[in-house]
Order: sequence, then C-alpha cells, then structure tokens
Amino acid sequence: MHSHHPPTVSPLCRAATTGTALLLVVGTAAAPAAADAASPGGGTLTVAVAQQVDSFNPFTAQLAVTTNILSHVYDSLVTNDQVTSNPAPALAESWETSDDGLTWTFNLRDDVTFSDGEPLTSDDVAWTFTTIMENEAAATANGSYVAGFEEVTAPDEHTVVVELSEPQATMESLTVPIVPRHVWEPIIESEGDAFGEYAADGEALPSVGSGPFILTGHDRGQSITLEANPDHWNGAPGFDNLVFRYYAEKDAAVEALRSGEVSFVYELTAAQADALSDASDIAVNFADGKRFQAFTINPGAVTQDGEEFGDGHPALEDRTLRQAIVMAIDNQEIVDKAHGGRATAAGGYIPTRYTDFHWSPEGDEAILAFDPDAANEMLDEAGYELGDDGVRVSPDGDRLELRMHVHQDRPDNVSAGKIIVERLADIGIEVENLTVDPGVLSDALYAAEYDLIFTGWTVNPDPDYVFSIHTCDALPTEPGTMQGDAYFCNEEYDELYADQLREYDREARAGIIHDLQRILYEEAVVNVLTYPDIREAYRTDHIEEGTLLTQPAEGGNIWGQDGYWAFWAAQPVEDGPGAGPNVGGVSTGVWIGVGAVALVLVAGGAFLLFRRRATAEDRE
Repeated sequence: MHSHHPPTVSPLCRAATTGTALLLVVGTAAAPAAADAASPGGGTLTVAVAQQVDSFNPFTAQLAVTTNILSHVYDSLVTNDQVTSNPAPALAESWETSDDGLTWTFNLRDDVTFSDGEPLTSDDVAWTFTTIMENEAAATANGSYVAGFEEVTAPDEHTVVVELSEPQATMESLTVPIVPRHVWEPIIESEGDAFGEYAADGEALPSVGSGPFILTGHDRGQSITLEANPDHWNGAPGFDNLVFRYYAEKDAAVEALRSGEVSFVYELTAAQADALSDASDIAVNFADGKRFQAFTINPGAVTQDGEEFGDGHPALEDRTLRQAIVMAIDNQEIVDKAHGGRATAAGGYIPTRYTDFHWSPEGDEAILAFDPDAANEMLDEAGYELGDDGVRVSPDGDRLELRMHVHQDRPDNVSAGKIIVERLADIGIEVENLTVDPGVLSDALYAAEYDLIFTGWTVNPDPDYVFSIHTCDALPTEPGTMQGDAYFCNEEYDELYADQLREYDREARAGIIHDLQRILYEEAVVNVLTYPDIREAYRTDHIEEGTLLTQPAEGGNIWGQDGYWAFWAAQPVEDGPGAGPNVGGVSTGVWIGVGAVALVLVAGGAFLLFRRRATAEDRE
C-alpha cells in the first residue's frame, strides 16, 4: 500500500502584525490552523460582486462566484494548501492507495458535524459520490471527478473506499462538496427529473453544510449572506458574517470600497488598481493570473448524435481560415492596450502560474505566431479572394463578414474586441462587434448563433476539468445542453485526455497535457489571448493586517482560492469598522450602483454566464 499523510495543521497566529508588508503569513504550516473555536470575532466582511449565482445546488453550480461561495459552506475530502496550493487534508485526514492505483482509502476526521448538529460520516461521502455517479443531473458540476469510479463504500463511519476502473490522476484533487445525505436524498427523490433546475434557494435556506460558514440568505440582485459556523472543525471564522453585495458597475464597487461600504473588491481594471494603490486605508494585491482570456470560433455546431444546428459562418469550418484569424492577432498588443500591461501574452491553455502544466508554442511549434502577411498569403492560396471593398469571399462565395460577441461588462474584453476588429480587417475579414449583455452572449453560445465569442476559464492546480470540456462527450446531447464553451470534437484529443487522466506520474502527465494544448492551439477553435494578472483591493481599517491570507503565500490571490482560507482567517480590526455589527452596511443611495448583473467569466473568474450550464471560472 502507498500511504499519503499530508502535513497536519499547525498553529497560525491571527493577531495583528507590524510592518508594511501587504499580506503576511505567520508560520509555515501546510494549511492555516484551527482558529480559536470559542466564537467568531464579530462584524461583517462585505465583498463586492458583479456576477449573479447560477444555483446554490452544489451538484449543479458551476459559475465561479457560486463555487467560491459554496467552498465556504461545504467541505470536501481534500483541499489545497494555503501556503503552497498542493493537495492537503480536509475531511480526510489521510489516504492510502493500493499498488495498482485502483483502490483509494480515505480516513475521515471524527470531529465533524453539519450545521444542523448531525455528524458527518463516511455514509454522507459515499452517498454524495454515488449520487453523482448515478444521477445525470447531479453530475453537472463534478461528473468528471467520478468518471472512473466503479464503487464507493463506507466500511465504517470514518472510512471511505473508492474502487476505480482504471487509474485516475485527480484522486488527490477531489474538491467535490460533500453534502448531508439526510437533507439531499429527500430533495432528489422529490425533484425527480427536475433536479437539474433545483436552485437550493428561497425556502431551502439556511443551507446545511459542514463548512466554516452557513448560507443563510439570498436577495437576488442585491446580496448573499453567510453566517459564521462557530462549531467548524477547523475553528470559527474571524468575522460573524460574510456578505456578497451586487454592483452593476465595477466603478460603483470601487467607490463603495473607497467610502467603506464594502471591505473587498476583486477583478479590478489596471487603471482602477493603480488608482487605489494611492488611496488611504486601502491595500491592493497583485497576483499571478489563474485564468485565461480567450475567444472561440464556431467551427459548426453539432450534437453528440451529429445533428447540426446554429448559424455559424460556414467558412469557419475551414481550419486554414481559423488559423489565419489567430495569426492576425497580436496577443502582446492586447496585453499592452487592453490590460495596461497587467497581463501575460498567452500561448497555451494553462497560465504560466502552473509551471509543470503550462505550455507555450516555441520554434517549429509556433505555427500560428502573429504574422498578418503570412495569414494573408495563406488565405490567398486557399482561394479566399479579396473583394473591391477589402473584404474576402470564401471559395464557396460567402463574404467573410463575422459576428463577434463580447461582454460589455468587462472593460478588458471590450478593449480587446476593438483591437481584434482592426487586426482582422488587415487580412480582409469584416467583424460586426457585438458588445452585449452577458445574457445575450450566453443565449448566442447555447444556440450556436455566433461566429466569434469571448470566453475564459480559471484553472485550478489540477487542470483536468478545463480539458474535459473539450472532449466529444462534452458536446451537447441536444441544442442548449453543452458543457463547455466550444463545439470541439477531436479523436486524437480524446485519446490524450484519457491518457492524462490515467497517468499518476506528474512529469509524464504534464507531457500529455502539453500535447492537449498543442492540439487546441493548432485546431484554432479555442484561441487564448492573455493571462490577466489578478488585481484586488481591501480596506485595511476593516480587516486586520496580515490576516487576509493569499494562496499561495507568495504572489497569491485572495478571491477565487482553492479553499476558504482568506475569508475564514480574516479578522476585524479591533475598534475599527470591521469590529462593528454591520461593516459594509447599505447607506442611502448605494443601491444606485447595485443591480442584478451576470458577469461573464470563468475561469471564476471565467466569463460566460449560461442559462443552464456555465462555462465558469467555474471550479477551474
């Protein structure tokens, strides 16, 4: 048997620290230690958000804002270490695997209770996984994690055994929300076929989970409220309440931060971050990017059964045209002009932050490097004749006039879209720049009524999920049911995806993942532009210096962590606004800037808010 006993938690000082560092992690433990379990510290930490949740149903929620919130409500078997982002214990204190890698045994903590007082046992874990295995709707968000599971059993109250049909490299990344069987089994039985639409909202609140916070309220278009769980096994959070408040415009959220209406704002523009750097009582955190900004090309939408639908431009089925489009765009120009230099020009699908899995085309592999002259030559040779009006016509006689859907609420995407319009004009392609509401963009994606469309994903330390959405199995079973954000299906890609999932050796797996990125690059359906830096800010007179932890500790982010570390560890400033009962309380007129908004992610975080399933900054 091969055993894995991740480092245990050791004490973390949560007291105020001196010095001028933006964020200071005390100690070198693999994860923050249990806080003082007596009671929460008081006050309310308010976070400005722009994206509506898709659902509070942990089986179906995919959007980044939702999965980030639910990570505070539900624990998982394993988590990611705050200091290093490596796999770390959560509900499972340790785990072992058989020599053939097909049997995994997880040893659970014996001191975990749900927020309704019922104990969390191995039966809840086994039931959660088995439900995802057997119920198609319940597999919406986390089905890829159980794809190779044959059986999950609970031989005793604190042991879970997973039998695999073949090795599965994601077994140390099972960040699946574990739910109470006694709550969810009756819900699934009563909802039946409608379970996929069950939002776990309204009368379903407060939620029952085992995480450090309890979801207690949701006023759609205004706010989401979480209350501290004083009995959490890892210790009580520092704040009594965690409130996520909606702002229709990012500028309004920034002003709310300046005025003290909110404590934390994320996804700042470069200009906003620079301006806030000089503001009093505000600290700005710049971190290495976890997500990519991209656009996909509609190569012709089909269902898994081969049914064609949508109205994508027929010429885009030609890989030569798709490649020429990529070659016409200078990613560095988008970094400089759309992101103010606060991004990295992208090559492959995985951000540079993940050094093992990142791939960038170099040398002979860089066949789509920025070269508008070569792009024009390719199109000439392929029979795309240039008309008198400067717009090309395909060999089949179709004028190359393309629609491009861009999220109007993301300034960096809006700016990038304008650049793309200019650059594609250089190779004889006319682009109708549709800067639209996220809901409009979502509808266009689902109906396949687009030509070019902006997208993006946030990538977790284990990148399996963001590759799974481009397998043939991710194509829609019927129009409107797609799991990813591109109508892509490639036999070689599918074989490599299966290979990487079976590979336990990290170096060998990384090589396969590089090959997956090479195929996506060469096929030019999913075209990555940049890896934006993370830009976020918080009130230093609300949150005690040194307690709002980044992940990883060096160069890490606060929002969108793989775990709950930042807002769980944060402590209110003694005698400051953060110690009061209503930090971020709504003042007269603040709702002018608050609205029901769907922020296209993704991923987050990612950029697409879907009607049913989201390409989210998702879990990834």
